[in-house]
Amino acid sequence: MRVVTLLPSATEIVYALGVEPVGVSHECDYPPAAREVPSVNRSRVDPEASSGEINEQVAEAESGDGVYAIDREALASVDPDVIVTQGVCDVCAVDHVQVEDAVESLGLDSEVVTLDVHSLADLFESVRRVGAAVDREAAATDLVADLRERVAAVESTVERAGDTPSVAVLDWLDPVMVAGHWVPEMVEKAGGTYGMEEAGAHSRPREWEEVRGYDPDVLVAAPCGFDIEQTRENLADVTGRPGFDDLTAVREGRVYVMDGHHYVNRSGPRLVDTLEYLAAVMHPDLFEKPPRDAVRELPALRA
Repeated sequence: MRVVTLLPSATEIVYALGVEPVGVSHECDYPPAAREVPSVNRSRVDPEASSGEINEQVAEAESGDGVYAIDREALASVDPDVIVTQGVCDVCAVDHVQVEDAVESLGLDSEVVTLDVHSLADLFESVRRVGAAVDREAAATDLVADLRERVAAVESTVERAGDTPSVAVLDWLDPVMVAGHWVPEMVEKAGGTYGMEEAGAHSRPREWEEVRGYDPDVLVAAPCGFDIEQTRENLADVTGRPGFDDLTAVREGRVYVMDGHHYVNRSGPRLVDTLEYLAAVMHPDLFEKPPRDAVRELPALRA
């Protein structure tokens, strides 16, 4: 079975099911073996730019030929049986329409599996769909059972918590964007309240005054595509805003930076890791402290 995955979450799913893809996207970097697999697409945006510059580049790309381009020669060379893509966000990965057009124009005999994840239930269903497409149904069933068990363990543990802190997760810094999709649901399952966005809704820009008015007990910065160090380089986009130091989360030392690239913005199996990490920052007395490569406290980053 020759499988191409065009987004990091799909790559993580197929590896978790015991399948090694023959082609991946330029962003696929987990597990580490994925970095050695040929890339069949490229981005028209510089991922090393500042958050504000990236926002401008994305807007320009969207008004032109799109954020991503498929390397049709590379795709044809690996001749996939299955291509896994997405329909959630044109900024996050190659859109399924581009993929279907490439398959048709190249005359490939490939099944295109389009994932559209906005919740944990969608994630579990995506694992099953990919499992069926790549002949790993039993492995998919086992993986979903394990993930559900871990989610249930978090929910059971937070029942002992004495509070439900208000939480805001930012998945972009300039402009400020509040995370949607699966994040509101995960915050609530982790024992918090998420008052700035509805579960399953798309992430969208917000005025900073909205964040100040919400005044969260816990604030998490997890920009899409940024690891902790790149977020650290762009922190002033938030910490320099008027009234930042007056936020309850800041005054109480409950501001965190999370690796958005790996743990918040890709809808793969590690979303359950993210659920556990969110529970830990909201209820540190009930959960183990998250690893430093996933979550850091703001004071440590400022030092």
